[in-house]
Amino acid sequence: MKLGREFLSFAVVGAAGFVVDVAVLYLLAPLLGWYGARVLSFLAAATATWALNRRYTFSARSSNDSVLREYLGYLVTMLGGAVVNYGAYVLVLHWATGAWAPAAGVALGSCAGLVVNFLSARYLVFRAK
Repeated sequence: MKLGREFLSFAVVGAAGFVVDVAVLYLLAPLLGWYGARVLSFLAAATATWALNRRYTFSARSSNDSVLREYLGYLVTMLGGAVVNYGAYVLVLHWATGAWAPAAGVALGSCAGLVVNFLSARYLVFRAK
């Protein structure tokens, strides 16, 4: 049952990350465009979700790495999900128009990368003691 609780917590943290992602995306898009801003919004969301997952989702699991090494490891392992996430985002921007399209792309991308990111975080970053 622990796996199910962790996955649910990871998804809730992901929802918070979605809010960070979309906020940073819409804030930076006028300066960097929808594609450039998406790279930085992903980094902001990944940083937020790392901190929240470390504190809540995987608090019982701790890595033996330093905090910085754990953070960098988290970012690297999230790249698999990021590729899926960004691909879905780009597809939505090519198929949909309107002010809501970038947020929809982030949402679809987040859902697409969820399982990959969860498994990466659980088994590669926040390994059991």
